[in-house]
Order: sequence, then structure tokens, then C-alpha cells
Amino acid sequence: MHDCMCPGHDVHDMPQMPLIGDAAPEFVANTTNGTVKFPSDYAGRWVILFSHPADFTPVCTTEFIAFQNMIDKFHELNTDIIGLSVGTLTGHLAWIDAIRNIKYNSENGTEITFPIIDDMNMDVARKYGMIHHNASDAKTVRAVFIIDTHGIIRAILYYPLTTGRNFNEILRMVVALQTTDAFHVSTPADWQPGDDVVVSAPSTVAEMRARTGNKRPGMDVKAWFLTLQKLSADSIMKKLIKNQK
Repeated sequence: MHDCMCPGHDVHDMPQMPLIGDAAPEFVANTTNGTVKFPSDYAGRWVILFSHPADFTPVCTTEFIAFQNMIDKFHELNTDIIGLSVGTLTGHLAWIDAIRNIKYNSENGTEITFPIIDDMNMDVARKYGMIHHNASDAKTVRAVFIIDTHGIIRAILYYPLTTGRNFNEILRMVVALQTTDAFHVSTPADWQPGDDVVVSAPSTVAEMRARTGNKRPGMDVKAWFLTLQKLSADSIMKKLIKNQK
């Protein structure tokens, strides 16, 4: 690793990226749905805060439609969506209006209901490290921050300007994080609700011997440090939805 001292880029101008486990940086901003005080306005709810490079860009337009089409699934999981662009509120409104008339996939026009932040001065983008100078000097990269009910950043995803996001993966990640909190387990590679989950590894010799010596129903001990447990998709969703009420 090395410090980036690229010509024209003072080290103090480099994005200060919040990390997983950090409190989400606070801000007050105008949005297409009114003023937002973040994250306090979303206390008690999960939030997906995502950025896009600019209004009226083709890839971003498909992403907005995809997010809107899945918004009920996110709301069922007590999760709100808020977008950001380095653009004006007027530009955001004009873009939303244009999307209402776009036919894409099976949609004959989509009404965008989630708020889009006016961040023309790049205040919020800088707080969240969304401006990557070697990618673009004027646009935010495609960032996704998943923030929990306590305002803590739980996951961060970055995509380049040219590549649209996988929204099924974002939904899967929200479910996985909430499952971890609700059941005190971890999720293995490629996990989907209904797949086996991972039980915490033993931390003492006695626990290690007990784990490998006692076979419990629903447990699959692959090794003392890797134990899988069955957890149905139905039981997961019932508990997650119940927890939101």
C-alpha cells in the first residue's frame, strides 16, 4: 500500500471513507421528498444509502427502476432506500419525471418514491468517500451503504461507473445481516434463505471436544471449527418480519 500523491490531488482532498462498524456520518440535506436529517430520521429502521454518478445516465436509470420494483421487499424487512447524486434538486425531479415515461423490461413507466439527495456541493459524497479521484473527478462511484437500526454501517459495496448493481445481492445481504442479528449465526458462501447457516466456532478445548463428540439434531459438524445448522427460509422470514413490528 502507498499514499496517493497524484498531481493535483492534495492528500487532504482524498475521500475519508467510513468503515464497516462506524457510525454513519450525519448530515442534513434537501431531497426529492423533503428535508432529511440523517441518520436520526431513520432511527429504528435499516437504510440503504446509495450513490449514482449523475442524473439522466442510462445505467443509473435502470438501477432506479430496479430499486423501485423491489421497494416493497425492502420495506417488508424494515429497510428504507435513499439515493444520492452530485446534482441539483431540479435535475433530480426532471429525471424522476422522465423515468415515469420509460418502458424498460416489463415496466411501462416507473414512479420513483424513494428520496434522492441534492448534493451539488458534494458535502455528503465527501463524508461517505463516494468521490474516487482516479475513477472520476466530478462524479460519485456507485456506492452502497447498508446501515442498521442503530445508525451503524454494516456493509459497503462499490461498483465502477460502467457496471450496474446486482439488486438481488443487495437484498440478500440485508436478509443475511438481519438473520445474523436475529439468530446469532453467520452465513456461508453463496448463502440464500433456507440454506444451512454457520454456528460460531468453539473458543475453548472443552467446547471443541463437546462439538465434535456430541451430534445434535439439525447440526452438521464438518470440523470442530465449521458446523452448519439447518434454518428454514420460512422461520427466518417469520422472525425478521415479526421483529419489525
